[in-house]
Amino acid sequence: MNPAVYGILFVVFAPVFGGLLAGVDRRVSARMQGRVGPPLLQPFYDVGKLFQKTTRQVNPIAEPLLLAHVGYMAACGALLLSGTDLIFTAFIFALAALLLVLAAGSANSPFSFTGAERELVVLLASEPFFILMMAAVCKVTGVNSFGAVLASSQLVAVQLPGVVLAFLLVATIKLRKSPFDISISHHPHQELVSGLTSDMSGRMLAYVELGHWYESALLCAFMVLLFNWSVPLGIAAFLVAYALEVLVDNATSRIKWQLLLRSTWVATFVLCGGNVLALFLLGR
Repeated sequence: MNPAVYGILFVVFAPVFGGLLAGVDRRVSARMQGRVGPPLLQPFYDVGKLFQKTTRQVNPIAEPLLLAHVGYMAACGALLLSGTDLIFTAFIFALAALLLVLAAGSANSPFSFTGAERELVVLLASEPFFILMMAAVCKVTGVNSFGAVLASSQLVAVQLPGVVLAFLLVATIKLRKSPFDISISHHPHQELVSGLTSDMSGRMLAYVELGHWYESALLCAFMVLLFNWSVPLGIAAFLVAYALEVLVDNATSRIKWQLLLRSTWVATFVLCGGNVLALFLLGR
């Protein structure tokens, strides 16, 4: 199949995957808390309702930035699966996240602005890992595209166990799970519940949710890169990791941003950087 077709399929089906994942997340979280929980398709109903609601424009530039955020997340996945350079897609991934920060920061509100500042900390903590991860995958396999990595005889996860461990930590941040949900949280015990989306309403909130669904699908694609000898195995590994993230989310409370930054950078440079350095020293 033409690689471009895979990119188109990602744009079409990634929101379906992300929405179903969010539905399972809410059901499992409810059962952990002794509740029945919403229907599996509730995230899709919620987004549909948001598109029908009146949108309060707090700044004329906010909605274009949110549309760009969704567009770049979709483009990142499409470029990744269609064979674009892996490190380049990591920068597109970072740009998409930055657009969300700019949209939140454009609102003249202390809550939204605080959420935007914290989201910048999240970007500083997580994005260096993805760039280093892509460089490590390219180093191990000797190729720089998604399809070529899957076709490589080199088993990425076997040679990069430190990267896999660091990925589990960073995925907790990108999936907005406790204890790293410092910029936006849906838990009422947090002092900043909405944060990043405090001044968004209607279809603008729907764009944020769609962007997050694309982001979840991208994280699954990154996991497939690490478990490159079998696509079903990579997807299964991501689902197991996601189940662990839900468990951690329901068992922990938010930490301070200083600890988030320190712990993520330590994991990135010790686990991921140390793993890459070991490969260089061993001449692989």
